[in-house]
Amino acid sequence: MSSSSAARAIRLPPPCPHLAAYRSGGGGTPFRSLHRCLRPRPPSRAEVRRDPGEVPFCASCPPAAAHRGLRLYACLSCAAVSCHAHVSDHAALRPGHEIALDVDRAELFCAACRDQVYDPDFDAAVVIALTSLSCSRIPPPPPPPEKCAKRRRVEYRPWVPDPKGRAVIGRRSSPLLVQEGNASSASSTTTTANSTTTTTSSPSSSASSPSSLPRGLRGINNLGNTCFMNSVLQALLHTPLLRNYFLSDRHNRYVCQQKSKKKGGIKEKSNVVERKNPARESHVCLACDLDTMYAAVFSEDRKPFSPANFLYSWWQHASNLASYEQQDAHEFFISMLDGIHEKEQDQCKHQSHGNGDCCIAHKVFSGILRSDVTCTICGFTSTTYDPCVDISLDLDSSRDAVQIATSKLQTCESDTESMLTSQAYGISTLMGCLEHFTRPEKLGADQKFFCENCRARQESLKQMSIRKIPLVTCFHIKRFEHSLIRNMSRKVDRHLHFPFSLDMGPYLSSSILRARYGNRIFAFDGDDSDASTDLASEFELFAVLTHSGKLEGGHYITYLRLNNQWYKCDDAWVSHVSESIVRASQAYMLFYVQKILYYRASQHVFAS
Repeated sequence: MSSSSAARAIRLPPPCPHLAAYRSGGGGTPFRSLHRCLRPRPPSRAEVRRDPGEVPFCASCPPAAAHRGLRLYACLSCAAVSCHAHVSDHAALRPGHEIALDVDRAELFCAACRDQVYDPDFDAAVVIALTSLSCSRIPPPPPPPEKCAKRRRVEYRPWVPDPKGRAVIGRRSSPLLVQEGNASSASSTTTTANSTTTTTSSPSSSASSPSSLPRGLRGINNLGNTCFMNSVLQALLHTPLLRNYFLSDRHNRYVCQQKSKKKGGIKEKSNVVERKNPARESHVCLACDLDTMYAAVFSEDRKPFSPANFLYSWWQHASNLASYEQQDAHEFFISMLDGIHEKEQDQCKHQSHGNGDCCIAHKVFSGILRSDVTCTICGFTSTTYDPCVDISLDLDSSRDAVQIATSKLQTCESDTESMLTSQAYGISTLMGCLEHFTRPEKLGADQKFFCENCRARQESLKQMSIRKIPLVTCFHIKRFEHSLIRNMSRKVDRHLHFPFSLDMGPYLSSSILRARYGNRIFAFDGDDSDASTDLASEFELFAVLTHSGKLEGGHYITYLRLNNQWYKCDDAWVSHVSESIVRASQAYMLFYVQKILYYRASQHVFAS
């Protein structure tokens, strides 16, 4: 049988005439108002609301058989409860009482047709009942890591060139000359811009010898309260995708300068010719300065690098932040990505700002957030999509607190014992912050949104989710808050526990929608059922940016994870640290990369 004849052979059943008569009669209860009569039941289902001691039973069955656990139906016209055997008799004796409601499953049933029926307004009422409770429900604490089910790991397969590729590499490459260093020396030398200090090093906390560090791990000199810039640059210099992009000469600064010269240092505006400064201002490109920095950091020189040209270019781009005062590292991160995008916007002027295909900054860090605002009266949902380059999370102190026993604190090392002890009664988790970020919230009376279905402003529920995960996800922890009532700002010193391996699957829009609607049949807008989602939702931590001190003045430090070892980058000083020190740090920005792109082989690059 051909496909066309098979399609003609399939016939959909006609719609239920009794349901249509019930809707057109007007005497029954409107379906959308039935959400007040429903309540959720696990897992993500609904049932008819009743008192705790109330046990429904069939009115036609004898008392001895009334509580046998049969399927029960409540008539929508008179609320009479009947079992599956007597519901048809009830409808036959009372015309217009054919439509009933399954007491335990909250599904419509036609007693005359003896089949389930579907109505979109009733499904909207079920959605409202499920969503209203999820707004006030407090999720259980996440299970300990040792009890979590292990996800299937992606087998790592190193890239091996074929004979043709090997020949191309041999013709276009030259041997890399590496200066051998004495890694077994008992003392380590840390070189700064002004002085050289020799200290006895330990592998856990002190500065390491430059020759014993992985290639590309180089200190950055502080040019005057620029630790905020140095910490972000260290994270970006070791972002796998950015590193591969610049080291493979995808952005050549010499070619970019030639293109800038072709456009000319003379521009016409309103018939007035203005000549730019040919010395520097004719070519301000943060990507070019970043390309220069990559070449310098991954060179043979191991002395700390001074990013003076990059700082000047950034001042030209963000003139409002051009000063030697301490700036916010997160603000610098956003400003830097905007500067890279602004220079390459001519290449993506026909593309949207947040689709992630226009420049290297958005290809790596761009994601899409989904916001659903649901009317609590009619169930209408308004969905918007917003591009983002990072995700800002609140430290939720009331629900995500974790109590740490004193016995566990005694196992910590001396460098982290005091820090954990002082914060033992105030610890949040990254998973708890993400659950708080994606949890439905009821908007206040002053935030009513205009419902297109009701044609009026109604109270609503808002829920955020992640529509598209970036290749590199940056989490910004909101540690600086301002109170409008007290007109003062403060820093939140609450400790955050973060995992080294993170599964973003529960916070995706597809997972949030399935948890919200259960097994209801809906066509979700933008809900992709891609088999690779499970693999793309697994992330590995590779950089932690921390802030120590108070709001008025503090210091930024970056911890980098290279070859499964952690290194502390404190301006010009770079040292090897233990994993416990990283976990005890006060995280301000966390950088995760998709595990499938986290090539460990690319980090086996040592100087000796």
